[in-house]
Amino acid sequence: MAVRKLGKGRIVCKKCGNHRGVIRKYGLYYCRRCMREVAQKLGFQKYS
Repeated sequence: MAVRKLGKGRIVCKKCGNHRGVIRKYGLYYCRRCMREVAQKLGFQKYS
């Protein structure tokens, strides 16, 4: 399997390896689903 060098397929989730919906802000590199699981551990808080 060839490794992507450009585009959205290059950026993968640290936890599951998915390349869809990856949150790169602050260098997180988690997909949406994994971000919901680890957000509390990372110090993010949910308001109302």
